[in-house]
Amino acid sequence: MLEVGAGIGDHTHFFLDRGCDVVTTEGRADNFEILKQRFPQLQSYLLDCDYPDLEFDRTFDVVYCYGLLYHLQDPVTALNFMAKHCGNLLLLETAVSTGTDAQLNPCEELVASKTQSIHGLGCRPTRSWIYQQLKQHFPFVYLPTTQPSHEEFPIDWTLDYSHQQWIRAGFIASHNPLNNPLLVENIPMQQTR
Repeated sequence: MLEVGAGIGDHTHFFLDRGCDVVTTEGRADNFEILKQRFPQLQSYLLDCDYPDLEFDRTFDVVYCYGLLYHLQDPVTALNFMAKHCGNLLLLETAVSTGTDAQLNPCEELVASKTQSIHGLGCRPTRSWIYQQLKQHFPFVYLPTTQPSHEEFPIDWTLDYSHQQWIRAGFIASHNPLNNPLLVENIPMQQTR
Protein backbone atom coordinates (compact mmCIF):
# COMPACT_ATOMS: atom_id res chain seq x y z
CA MET A 1 0.00 0.00 0.00
CA LEU A 2 1.03 3.61 -0.56
CA GLU A 3 0.61 6.12 2.26
CA VAL A 4 0.59 9.59 0.67
CA GLY A 5 1.49 12.55 2.89
CA ALA A 6 2.47 10.39 5.85
CA GLY A 7 3.88 13.29 7.87
CA ILE A 8 6.05 11.79 10.59
CA GLY A 9 4.25 8.44 10.34
CA ASP A 10 1.54 8.70 12.98
CA HIS A 11 -0.76 6.36 10.99
CA THR A 12 1.95 4.14 9.52
CA HIS A 13 2.04 1.75 12.50
CA PHE A 14 -1.64 0.95 11.99
CA PHE A 15 -0.87 -0.66 8.64
CA LEU A 16 2.41 -2.25 9.69
CA ASP A 17 0.71 -3.83 12.72
CA ARG A 18 -1.70 -5.52 10.30
CA GLY A 19 1.05 -6.94 8.12
CA CYS A 20 0.75 -4.49 5.24
CA ASP A 21 3.67 -3.85 2.93
CA VAL A 22 3.84 -0.04 3.21
CA VAL A 23 5.57 2.59 1.08
CA THR A 24 5.36 6.14 2.44
CA THR A 25 5.62 9.61 0.95
CA GLU A 26 5.95 13.02 2.59
CA GLY A 27 6.42 16.44 1.03
CA ARG A 28 7.99 18.41 3.85
CA ALA A 29 11.73 17.65 4.20
CA ASP A 30 11.92 17.94 8.00
CA ASN A 31 8.91 15.65 8.47
CA PHE A 32 10.40 13.27 5.92
CA GLU A 33 13.63 12.96 7.94
CA ILE A 34 11.66 12.07 11.08
CA LEU A 35 9.58 9.56 9.09
CA LYS A 36 12.74 7.85 7.82
CA GLN A 37 14.20 7.74 11.35
CA ARG A 38 11.03 6.21 12.77
CA PHE A 39 10.65 3.66 9.95
CA PRO A 40 14.09 2.98 8.46
CA GLN A 41 12.91 -0.36 7.08
CA LEU A 42 10.34 1.26 4.77
CA GLN A 43 10.74 2.66 1.29
CA SER A 44 9.99 6.35 1.71
CA TYR A 45 9.94 9.11 -0.88
CA LEU A 46 10.16 12.87 -0.51
CA LEU A 47 7.17 13.81 -2.67
CA ASP A 48 5.47 17.19 -3.05
CA CYS A 49 1.93 16.30 -4.13
CA ASP A 50 1.44 19.73 -5.72
CA TYR A 51 4.30 18.79 -8.06
CA PRO A 52 4.57 14.98 -7.92
CA ASP A 53 7.40 13.08 -9.54
CA LEU A 54 5.97 11.85 -12.81
CA GLU A 55 8.74 9.22 -13.02
CA PHE A 56 7.28 7.43 -9.99
CA ASP A 57 6.10 4.23 -11.65
CA ARG A 58 4.68 1.91 -9.01
CA THR A 59 1.08 0.80 -8.61
CA PHE A 60 -0.39 -0.17 -5.24
CA ASP A 61 -3.49 -2.13 -4.33
CA VAL A 62 -4.40 0.51 -1.73
CA VAL A 63 -3.57 4.22 -1.63
CA TYR A 64 -4.18 5.93 1.72
CA CYS A 65 -4.27 9.71 2.06
CA TYR A 66 -5.31 11.17 5.41
CA GLY A 67 -5.34 14.90 6.05
CA LEU A 68 -3.26 16.01 3.06
CA LEU A 69 -5.60 17.14 0.27
CA TYR A 70 -6.70 20.37 1.95
CA HIS A 71 -3.08 21.49 2.36
CA LEU A 72 -2.52 21.46 -1.40
CA GLN A 73 -2.80 24.34 -3.84
CA ASP A 74 -3.38 21.88 -6.70
CA PRO A 75 -5.44 18.97 -5.39
CA VAL A 76 -6.43 17.95 -8.93
CA THR A 77 -2.80 17.08 -9.70
CA ALA A 78 -2.53 15.16 -6.43
CA LEU A 79 -5.72 13.19 -7.09
CA ASN A 80 -4.53 12.40 -10.62
CA PHE A 81 -1.25 11.12 -9.14
CA MET A 82 -3.01 8.98 -6.52
CA ALA A 83 -5.45 7.53 -9.05
CA LYS A 84 -2.63 6.70 -11.46
CA HIS A 85 -0.85 4.68 -8.78
CA CYS A 86 -3.95 3.05 -7.30
CA GLY A 87 -4.69 -0.46 -8.49
CA ASN A 88 -7.87 -0.97 -6.49
CA LEU A 89 -8.82 1.19 -3.49
CA LEU A 90 -8.24 4.84 -2.52
CA LEU A 91 -8.96 5.83 1.07
CA LEU A 92 -9.13 9.61 1.41
CA GLU A 93 -9.85 11.86 4.40
CA THR A 94 -9.68 15.63 4.31
CA ALA A 95 -11.01 18.86 5.75
CA VAL A 96 -13.93 20.16 3.71
CA SER A 97 -16.34 23.07 3.38
CA THR A 98 -20.08 22.76 3.66
CA GLY A 99 -22.33 23.34 0.70
CA THR A 100 -23.73 21.19 -2.04
CA ASP A 101 -22.04 22.92 -4.99
CA ALA A 102 -18.74 21.58 -6.31
CA GLN A 103 -16.32 24.25 -5.09
CA LEU A 104 -12.58 24.12 -4.38
CA ASN A 105 -12.43 27.12 -1.99
CA PRO A 106 -8.70 28.05 -2.09
CA CYS A 107 -7.24 29.52 1.09
CA GLU A 108 -3.96 30.70 2.55
CA GLU A 109 -1.97 28.59 5.02
CA LEU A 110 1.14 29.18 7.09
CA VAL A 111 4.25 27.88 5.32
CA ALA A 112 6.17 27.97 8.63
CA SER A 113 3.83 25.42 10.21
CA LYS A 114 4.99 21.81 9.82
CA THR A 115 1.37 20.71 9.49
CA GLN A 116 0.27 23.23 6.83
CA SER A 117 0.82 23.81 3.12
CA ILE A 118 4.39 23.71 1.86
CA HIS A 119 3.59 26.51 -0.60
CA GLY A 120 1.29 28.68 1.55
CA LEU A 121 -1.89 27.83 -0.35
CA GLY A 122 -4.41 25.16 0.50
CA CYS A 123 -8.09 24.55 -0.13
CA ARG A 124 -11.28 23.53 1.63
CA PRO A 125 -13.21 21.72 -1.10
CA THR A 126 -16.82 20.73 -0.73
CA ARG A 127 -17.70 17.06 -0.58
CA SER A 128 -19.33 17.45 -4.02
CA TRP A 129 -16.09 18.74 -5.52
CA ILE A 130 -14.10 15.78 -4.17
CA TYR A 131 -16.78 13.30 -5.22
CA GLN A 132 -16.80 14.65 -8.79
CA GLN A 133 -13.01 14.56 -9.01
CA LEU A 134 -12.87 10.96 -7.78
CA LYS A 135 -15.59 9.88 -10.25
CA GLN A 136 -13.28 10.94 -13.08
CA HIS A 137 -10.87 8.16 -12.06
CA PHE A 138 -12.91 5.50 -10.30
CA PRO A 139 -16.21 3.87 -11.31
CA PHE A 140 -17.23 3.49 -7.68
CA VAL A 141 -17.05 6.33 -5.15
CA TYR A 142 -18.52 5.94 -1.68
CA LEU A 143 -19.02 7.93 1.47
CA PRO A 144 -19.59 6.20 4.79
CA THR A 145 -22.97 6.41 6.50
CA THR A 146 -21.10 6.96 9.77
CA GLN A 147 -18.61 9.54 11.01
CA PRO A 148 -16.03 9.21 13.81
CA SER A 149 -17.19 10.41 17.22
CA HIS A 150 -15.29 13.68 17.07
CA GLU A 151 -16.47 17.28 16.82
CA GLU A 152 -14.61 17.84 13.53
CA PHE A 153 -16.69 15.12 11.83
CA PRO A 154 -20.28 16.40 11.50
CA ILE A 155 -23.24 14.10 11.06
CA ASP A 156 -25.87 16.70 10.04
CA TRP A 157 -24.65 18.48 6.91
CA THR A 158 -27.68 20.79 6.83
CA LEU A 159 -26.32 22.76 9.80
CA ASP A 160 -24.02 25.80 9.72
CA TYR A 161 -20.45 24.88 10.72
CA SER A 162 -18.88 28.25 9.95
CA HIS A 163 -17.99 28.62 13.66
CA GLN A 164 -15.73 25.55 13.48
CA GLN A 165 -12.18 25.79 12.22
CA TRP A 166 -12.25 22.29 10.72
CA ILE A 167 -14.90 19.94 9.42
CA ARG A 168 -13.81 16.66 7.90
CA ALA A 169 -15.06 13.86 5.70
CA GLY A 170 -13.89 10.52 4.36
CA PHE A 171 -14.18 9.03 0.88
CA ILE A 172 -13.60 5.57 -0.55
CA ALA A 173 -12.93 5.21 -4.27
CA SER A 174 -12.64 1.81 -5.91
CA HIS A 175 -12.16 0.15 -9.27
CA ASN A 176 -14.49 -2.63 -8.08
CA PRO A 177 -17.87 -2.46 -6.38
CA LEU A 178 -17.84 -2.74 -2.59
CA ASN A 179 -20.68 -4.57 -0.89
CA ASN A 180 -20.82 -2.85 2.49
CA PRO A 181 -24.05 -1.52 4.05
CA LEU A 182 -22.08 1.30 5.74
CA LEU A 183 -21.10 2.80 2.37
CA VAL A 184 -23.32 4.77 -0.02
CA GLU A 185 -22.70 5.92 -3.59
CA ASN A 186 -23.97 9.43 -2.95
CA ILE A 187 -23.27 12.34 -0.64
CA PRO A 188 -25.39 11.86 2.48
CA MET A 189 -26.73 14.94 4.23
CA GLN A 190 -27.23 12.88 7.39
CA GLN A 191 -24.72 10.47 8.90
CA THR A 192 -24.52 8.68 12.23
CA ARG A 193 -21.80 7.94 14.77
